[in-house]
Amino acid sequence: MQRRKLEFLFLNVGHFLDHFFVLIFATASLRLTSEWGMSYSELIPYGTLGFVAFGIGAIPAGWLADKWSREGMMVVFFVGMGSCSILASTANTPLELAIFLTLIGLFAAIYHPVGLAMVVQGREKTGVPLAINGIFGNMGVASAALFTGVLVDASGWRSAFVVPGAISIALGALYLLFIRRGGKGIANVAAEPSQSAQSTRLPNHLLIRTFGIILFTTAVGGLIFQSTTFALPKVLDERLGGVAGTATLAGSYAFLVFSVAAVSQLVVGYLVDRRSARTVLATIALLQAVFFFAMTHLQGIAALFVAAAFMLAVFGQIPVNDVLVGRIAHSDWRSRAYALRYVVTFSVMASALPMIAWIHGVWGFDTLFRVLAVAALAVLAAALFLPGEKRPIATARRSVTRLSG
Repeated sequence: MQRRKLEFLFLNVGHFLDHFFVLIFATASLRLTSEWGMSYSELIPYGTLGFVAFGIGAIPAGWLADKWSREGMMVVFFVGMGSCSILASTANTPLELAIFLTLIGLFAAIYHPVGLAMVVQGREKTGVPLAINGIFGNMGVASAALFTGVLVDASGWRSAFVVPGAISIALGALYLLFIRRGGKGIANVAAEPSQSAQSTRLPNHLLIRTFGIILFTTAVGGLIFQSTTFALPKVLDERLGGVAGTATLAGSYAFLVFSVAAVSQLVVGYLVDRRSARTVLATIALLQAVFFFAMTHLQGIAALFVAAAFMLAVFGQIPVNDVLVGRIAHSDWRSRAYALRYVVTFSVMASALPMIAWIHGVWGFDTLFRVLAVAALAVLAAALFLPGEKRPIATARRSVTRLSG
């Protein structure tokens, strides 16, 4: 039991670092625009390929994890991502940085199909464990804004890649030592669902519809998540005026917003284990739309509070689809199921960077928030077509196993 808890801790820290690394560039870009003589809208598209790799890399990562070793892939994740981050600190041109960001994204892609499959392994109720794991990921988002800003102001943007890179490599070495000493916790717990979880199953047509809804809400939710988490430091830099005049201050306010919002995953994880996933997802999407519309034209402290409100709703959506996939997918191919979910998520997320650059350059962030509000309403409409009861979805794993055979 202690080893299982320790492995869960490694997985949670891994989720923290995963989101931390892919958002270093979001805050470092505030300094790079002046150092490289580029506007914000000109620079940030260079991060696009990194998010494409973050999505596409999930497929081979999930396949290798199922065929080879989930624990081994986690070692590769820690060491590879850290090494590429250190390489990114050596970039002297936007193109060089884009190459290293792409490599970071490729190794970062390992986490979601592998780490999440390990988190849900052997658990009947997965909402709270996924929510705890999700909070670590959200704190990685928050900390990227804060600590990148501090490092950028203290010793330059290169240190923002070197310091976390060294930490990730060290954690990879510790995790390797852990598994070599017999750390067989989560990944090797019996994966068969309980008898109660096998008592009913979804009809095939309902199962296909549910998968389609999961993929659609995953895609749109990924666009919303990436747009808000990447753009927030710049949004606060503009909307808070003189209150956030440095990268450290902009990152600090973003950290505050992300940290407050992180607790929503725990609440949603609790609810989704006890209530209809349709109701939970629809409510979250409605709140997103309301707060995005409210954010247009806001300035000062009001913008800070509304930003915290819409991030609560954005972060709150994450556990719902993860729980649904974990309930449906059989253990033997769960990593690949998560890989499919995340290749959709992060491939769409990659389109967010050029979209942000275009909208910000032409119309500004007010238009971006209107676009995101419409996207949230699309998620709301799709959520209404999910099965109304939690139990049929929770017990569908047996049906999916037959279909995959």
